[in-house]
Amino acid sequence: MKIAIMSDSHDSIPNLQKAVEISIKEKCEKIFHCGDLISPFMVPILGKFNKEIHLILGNNPGDIFLLMQKILEYPNIKLHGENAFLEIEDYKIAMVHYPKIAYALAKTEEYDFIFCGHTHKYEIKEIGKTLVINPGEILGKEGTPSFVILDLKTRKYEKITL
Repeated sequence: MKIAIMSDSHDSIPNLQKAVEISIKEKCEKIFHCGDLISPFMVPILGKFNKEIHLILGNNPGDIFLLMQKILEYPNIKLHGENAFLEIEDYKIAMVHYPKIAYALAKTEEYDFIFCGHTHKYEIKEIGKTLVINPGEILGKEGTPSFVILDLKTRKYEKITL
């Protein structure tokens, strides 16, 4: 199963639109957004991906009440709060915003994959059996906007730049 992993959109409408379009074109089955989507007006853009979307808040959650109201219009988007701990196709996946938490969780060896963001920098590390993926940022403030497409079965990943 191919999935898209993204983070730190920070209200960048054009970049999130491109990332969603590429995710659809590449036949991703799910999107994991590791936080800092921010504004409710970003939800319809993310929601154009008509398959399952997992979203956490990050350290810039925006107006959580309005964000939650807007998400209710999109049953394909699941807002998990600050973290998400999921089992998908027998893979244990954690999604957190902060890399330091991701690294600590990886050391428990309870997860196959951990996705994070916050630093706006692309980084992939293997810690024990766990693949920790920080896809960089959708915003493009710290460099070229990027996200990651991952095949869960093969563990092969590709950095996608916008």
